[in-house]
Amino acid sequence: MTLTVNIPNDLAAALGAEFQSLGHAALEALAADAYVKEVLSLEQVRRMLELESRWEAEAVLKQHGVWPGHSAEEILKDARASFEFRKAVS
Repeated sequence: MTLTVNIPNDLAAALGAEFQSLGHAALEALAADAYVKEVLSLEQVRRMLELESRWEAEAVLKQHGVWPGHSAEEILKDARASFEFRKAVS
């Protein structure tokens, strides 16, 4: 699918100065948002961005503030388990 986005020239110039490729930056942002909303899987993000590995896909998502496979609840659960383990071992 080809997607065309219209951006006013003055804004395109400002964005172009910040981003090497506006099209790719927009595609990455869309992929990251779709991953967060569980529309795309990590594998689908990898394919959409034409990346070689899942590690590259994870890196792109992390650049967009998305931590693949780890919700805040999962991180807190892991932290509690670690705390309980340390307490039991001590």
